[in-house]
Amino acid sequence: MMPDKLSKRVISDRLAWVDRMLVEIRSLPLAAKSEFFADRRNFWAAESCLRRALEAIFDLGRHILAKGYGLGVTEYKEIATFLHEKGVLSAQNAELLRKLAGYRNRLVHFYHDVSPEELYEVCAFQLGDVEQIADALRAWVSAHGNSLDQTL
Repeated sequence: MMPDKLSKRVISDRLAWVDRMLVEIRSLPLAAKSEFFADRRNFWAAESCLRRALEAIFDLGRHILAKGYGLGVTEYKEIATFLHEKGVLSAQNAELLRKLAGYRNRLVHFYHDVSPEELYEVCAFQLGDVEQIADALRAWVSAHGNSLDQTL
């Protein structure tokens, strides 16, 4: 695989998707557990939006590695490792992204082990972790604008 220009469209779409999913989660009644659990659909909406936000983050990371560096990466935790090795993410953000990869894997493969209470806690108090990674990727892309294919 040869390095190439990053797709501005892919980057914009994935970051917009993350933002949209976080807005949807924050529109849920997260101020009090009783409100959140009053409607069981809140759990399913939160789970779906969180999983999709994480998928978009990892899709973007994979795109940066594939197009920007010619690296084909399939494992989610490897995306974090290589983004750090290439200077896209700090060591701290790479470690956070590895943790998010583990959580994404739990949501997808061990969904039966993710309790409604746990998901509520994540959505109510830890969405900043997802934002932190999205912001770090956004900042890197902004600093590397010459690496973008401007075609939409």
